[in-house]
Amino acid sequence: MKEQIDKMRRRAARYLGVRPVMVAPARGVLSLSFDDFPASAWTEAGPILAEHGIKATYYVAGGLCGGTNIDKPQFEVEHLQAAHAAGHEVGCHTFDHVSALRLSPDGLTDQLAQNAAWVAERLDGHVMTSFAWPFGDVALGAKPVVDQRFLLGRGVRDGVNAGRADRVNLQAIGLESRRLPHYDLEALVARAADTSGWLIAYGHDVESTPTPYGCTPEDLDRLIRLARQAGLDILPVGEAWSRLDHA
Repeated sequence: MKEQIDKMRRRAARYLGVRPVMVAPARGVLSLSFDDFPASAWTEAGPILAEHGIKATYYVAGGLCGGTNIDKPQFEVEHLQAAHAAGHEVGCHTFDHVSALRLSPDGLTDQLAQNAAWVAERLDGHVMTSFAWPFGDVALGAKPVVDQRFLLGRGVRDGVNAGRADRVNLQAIGLESRRLPHYDLEALVARAADTSGWLIAYGHDVESTPTPYGCTPEDLDRLIRLARQAGLDILPVGEAWSRLDHA
């Protein structure tokens, strides 16, 4: 019963409480993002991003720092600081990596405030301006909280953002071993190029034997090369947002 109720709540949040925005960049954009921040998203992915001269967005949940998640070591403070110093965006993923379906609006507000304080203390006052929903769980009552605190929220519903979109539930594709075989990446990149759309990809660990939620270094490199070949700009989520015509 609980699973059915959660499914209905996710569906309601998809269609209701929409914060409409027009996504119309000058040309197509790819944004790469990493949720939870497993250590390998920096130690393995960082050098690939540096080789291509591009920046990504790391969605941080401070409560995961130094721990494990899905049996994988998560980031240490030095990883966070190195990514930030290298010019990558640091965004918010709640403090305890908790689903919005399990929180009241006040509870979510507390989670966001706790994470904001934790990150600011370690990154010289850095203020996070973008948000990714843990587990992709968007709750209708939570959307106003995210709307008030952040420029945007990124979900996990498949697709390219082009034309009218929901500012607090932007579409994305999973750079995940469980999802990649079902995507036509060439077609998705081509659609972003042809429609002047915004393709956001999210992943987790980056390893030769990734979890179902992660990808291999080769997967990451391939998507970057496809985007370059298609003429997409490759920008962190926040920078991409700043370049959009979202009047």
